[in-house]
Amino acid sequence: MSSAAISCLGWAATAVFVASYFCTRPVALRTLQMLGALLWVIYGTLLGALPVIAANVMVIAAAAWTTVYPSRRT
Repeated sequence: MSSAAISCLGWAATAVFVASYFCTRPVALRTLQMLGALLWVIYGTLLGALPVIAANVMVIAAAAWTTVYPSRRT
């Protein structure tokens, strides 16, 4: 994959993640966060950047966990 395509992937991941903050429904927010983080994992893999991969795997796990087990605060 060309460096331009990898760069575009990184920008797409950024755009998806930022867009998640405009969601009004928590499930939509977390879904976009997971999608953005998945794109970042792919980006990090292509660059061989372990910190990018690890951080975004944690984001995916946290978003998935809070989707499956939502807070019961009232």
